[in-house]
Amino acid sequence: MTEFRAWLLLITVPALCVALFLWMAPPRHNPFAPVDLTERPGLGTWHKLTRAKKHPDVCFRALDEAGVRYTLLEDSPKGEKCGLYNGLTLDQSLTPYSATLRMTCAETAALYVWERHVARPAAMELLGSPIARIETYGSFSCRNIAGSGRLSEHAAANAIDISGFRLKDGRLIDVKSFWGKGGKEDRFLHRLHSGACDLFSVTLGPDYNAAHKDHFHMDMGSGRACE
Repeated sequence: MTEFRAWLLLITVPALCVALFLWMAPPRHNPFAPVDLTERPGLGTWHKLTRAKKHPDVCFRALDEAGVRYTLLEDSPKGEKCGLYNGLTLDQSLTPYSATLRMTCAETAALYVWERHVARPAAMELLGSPIARIETYGSFSCRNIAGSGRLSEHAAANAIDISGFRLKDGRLIDVKSFWGKGGKEDRFLHRLHSGACDLFSVTLGPDYNAAHKDHFHMDMGSGRACE
């Protein structure tokens, strides 16, 4: 009987602690709270973005509530090598992008959170100037992962490549020129990379391989990596 009580305590005490945490924690730390893209990231943010990835209705509602403007795209026919499903064309976010972006809703949601809560505040804090435009190599592209025979997440519009940031004071902070060089520009880029790791499923940068020496790859695929 003593062993049974011990096992009961081992099971119930952690469960009660988790229940108490979920009841008392702010919504940004609660993975089961409603998805709010305007909310400051917390312990539950990645899990909520993952939930939005699995439930398109939740994802599109979150974009609407955040004020993101987009044009909904029809799903590609089933069986296509490179298909776009639950996709959109980004019309207006908080910051202009240098190219037209066609992405999944999940990728757009993670990008908005990163832009609002990571990139824009870091630019003001570390560089003293707002971001005027985010430089990108694009999102949807029917191609393989560099050096492999596997399709990239770009082929499913589930990834974006970011190469740099044009500031309102005219400076261009690009990954190729400033990554690993020291100084406030390098700290800015590292903060953006680290912040992306907390939000996207996969974040790759110059330290990953030569193919990423000039940009950040950020995707909402099924993998999990921060390199």
